[in-house]
Amino acid sequence: MKKRTLSWLALFLLIANISFSQEKYQKPALEQKGSWSLIMVPDLQNYAKWGRNQPIVDLMMSWIVDNIDTLNIKMVMGVGDLVENNEKITNDYDGDQTTKAQWEMVARAFGKLDGKLPYIAATGNHDYSIDRQGNRTSHFSEYFFTDKNHLNQKLLVQNSRNEQGQPTLENSAYELKGLNGKDYLFMTVENGPRDTVLTWAKNVAALPQYKDHRVILGTHEYLNAKDAHTSGDVTWIYWEPYNINNEIQKSPRMKIPGANNGKQMFEKLVQPSPNIEMVLCGHISGEGYRADKNKAGKTVHQILFDSQSMGGGHRDGNGGDGWIRILEFFPDNKTVKVKTFSPLFGISPTTRQFAWKKDARNEYVVKFE
Repeated sequence: MKKRTLSWLALFLLIANISFSQEKYQKPALEQKGSWSLIMVPDLQNYAKWGRNQPIVDLMMSWIVDNIDTLNIKMVMGVGDLVENNEKITNDYDGDQTTKAQWEMVARAFGKLDGKLPYIAATGNHDYSIDRQGNRTSHFSEYFFTDKNHLNQKLLVQNSRNEQGQPTLENSAYELKGLNGKDYLFMTVENGPRDTVLTWAKNVAALPQYKDHRVILGTHEYLNAKDAHTSGDVTWIYWEPYNINNEIQKSPRMKIPGANNGKQMFEKLVQPSPNIEMVLCGHISGEGYRADKNKAGKTVHQILFDSQSMGGGHRDGNGGDGWIRILEFFPDNKTVKVKTFSPLFGISPTTRQFAWKKDARNEYVVKFE
C-alpha cells in the first residue's frame, strides 16, 4: 500500500510540474512600453530543402505578421542561407526540393511580410553557385528585388553590385528614422564580401547624412560558436554531374577569390566605422556573442544565431524547430534585450513549455554607448 501511495504521489508531482510549466508560459510581449523590435531570422536551408519542413517557415513568417503590433516590429533581418542549393535539379538523400522549389518557397514565405514590414534577406554560401574558378552566381535577385515589397523599396537608400556587375539587394542599406528619436541604417553585405563591397559599405556608413545614425549590419559568415571571428579561406563547393548511390557528388572545397572572412570584415569595415554598433550573422550552428570597440570607442555587439542543427539535424530533422530571435530596443536608446523564441513550440499548449530558450547564451541584455 505504501509503495502504491508513493507511485500516485510521484504521478501527481509529475502532472503538477507539467501544469506549472505550462502556466509559466509567457506570450511574447514588450518588456517596456515604447520599445520596438527587430526580428532575426536564422538560416532557413534545412527547411527549404524538404517539402515536409517548408510549412514551418510559413508559420514563422505568419507569427511575425501576427505580432507586428504586439512587439512593435520595425525590421526583419535574415542572416543568409535562404536555400540549401542554388543549382540542384536532381534530388538525392539530402533534400527532395529542387533549387527552383526552394527559392520559390522562401520568397513566398517572406512574401507574407510584403506590404506589412520591411525586411533584409542576406545571402549565405548556400545561396550561391560557383564555377571551377570560384566565380559566384545566385538566383537571389530573381526572387528578391526592389518591387517585391514596396516598404523595402521605400526605405532602400543605397545598393551596390553583385559579381556580375548587376545592381542587386545582396549589398544594400535601408534607412529608418525616428525610432525613439534615433535614426538607423540597416545594412547587408554578401557572404564572404569582396573588398569592393567592404569599401562600398564603409563609404556608405561614413556619408555625412548617416553620421548620427546607428548602423546595424547583417551578413552570413562572420562569428563562430566560440565567440571568435571566423578566419581562414572562404570556400564553397562545385556540384559534380554524378549521383552515386543517391548522393550527388561534390568537389573538394575551393577558395572564393577575393572573399573576406569575419576577421577581415571586422578589420576592414566594422572596426573603422564609428557608427556600426551591431552585427548579426548566421552560418555556424549555435549561438555566439562578442563585444569589441570600434574606432570611435563605441561597443559593437556581434551576435550569431543559427538553429539549423536543432530539431533533429540537417537531414532527418524539421529544419530548426522554428527558432527566431527577438531583439527589443528599449526607449532609452541604449538597452537591447535579446530573446530566443519558437513560434512552432509556442503555437500549442502541449509544447509551450519549450517555446523559450532562457539560458545565458539565448537571453541577455546588451548596452549601446
